[in-house]
Amino acid sequence: MSSIKILLVDDDDGIRNSFKTILTRKGYDVDARSSGFEAVNCIKRSNYDILLTDLKMPNMNGIELLKEARKLDPNLGVIIMTGYGEIASYLEAMDLGAVEYLNKPVKTADLEIILKKLSKETAVLRGQNTP
Repeated sequence: MSSIKILLVDDDDGIRNSFKTILTRKGYDVDARSSGFEAVNCIKRSNYDILLTDLKMPNMNGIELLKEARKLDPNLGVIIMTGYGEIASYLEAMDLGAVEYLNKPVKTADLEIILKKLSKETAVLRGQNTP
């Protein structure tokens, strides 16, 4: 089985580096970026199974990134994280196809459960076998 490839996007260096370290130790292949624009370029160049992105970022927020990611890869599993849980952004994200909307601080155990479930669903969408 190939490793699940995650594109992690957060403008906060501490959060981004912490999640990258934790997820890498859990066996995920993590590509971490600090902006939505960098993430879009990554999605154009490489295939990812999951996009894990912050909502509030300068220049391109998580909703805008979600829209661009959907255009480039409709099967990409998208998880939005935010420290500003708002009903309007939650509804918009879910309407645009996000699979999860998590409030920060995100518990590692909760994220791992979501990632495992999403990894299986993404593999099915991509026609890959899962154990």
